[in-house]
Amino acid sequence: MLPFDFEYYKPSTIQEAVELFQYLDQQGKQPMFFSGGTELITLGRIDLSYTEAVINIKDIADCQVMRINGDHLVLGSTLTLTQIEEANLFPLLTKTASEIADHTARGKITLGGNICARIFYREAVLPFLLSDSQVLLAGPQGNRIVPINEIFHEQLELNKGEFLAQIATESRYLRAPFFAVKRRQQWETGYPLITIAALKIAGEIRVALSGLCPFPFRSREVEAVINNRGQTTEVRVNAALNILPQPILNDVEGSDQYRLFVLRNLLLDMLAVLEGAPG
Repeated sequence: MLPFDFEYYKPSTIQEAVELFQYLDQQGKQPMFFSGGTELITLGRIDLSYTEAVINIKDIADCQVMRINGDHLVLGSTLTLTQIEEANLFPLLTKTASEIADHTARGKITLGGNICARIFYREAVLPFLLSDSQVLLAGPQGNRIVPINEIFHEQLELNKGEFLAQIATESRYLRAPFFAVKRRQQWETGYPLITIAALKIAGEIRVALSGLCPFPFRSREVEAVINNRGQTTEVRVNAALNILPQPILNDVEGSDQYRLFVLRNLLLDMLAVLEGAPG
């Protein structure tokens, strides 16, 4: 149970959802969009989240799409991680999503809910950062399509009253060689220590990480040194570790030094797998 009451709305269209937010915001009800509700329940119980009005976008048809549209895969933001895993249209995303939480939770956690969450990890965003995907955002100023790498800087930078509706990814990325590993310090479904996702496209390896810093990220600087084949593997990996974003997490899951140790080995494994792969 949550320690506060709230009004509940379930619009059937994007426009209705946007108008509802504006109306409720004008009434001072601090409205909140959600699609699965797992984060509201988790954070609301410990007084880290509050709202007087919830707008559930889960049943909006445009947010439930899963289709190949020309040369793009289009995924709605309210698809559950289980639906994405079962369809397996983007194997790197499938592998990454399949290791988020446990099987029961993945049936409730949505794609957009994970990407827009306040929790550190948000692993579902990694494949989209690597594949230069585009996001469809809905808000008071209308719908807009934006490259995810232009609007995701530690988090998805939404304007007030906006929500993530869809993500589109070019088909050429869907079958590209990839590497995805999640390392945990504790049990099989515990919080991650490090999640790495990598994709090889046009002969270059792209890398994105979660669990290392208080935000998921893709680093062009790291990619530049990783792809410098004039240097040995060891030199490249060590150079990558020296230019990582800061701060490195240091918590009960693992110290900053232990995280760097784990990442070093993951980068070596990644290069062993992808350097010889076509792509």
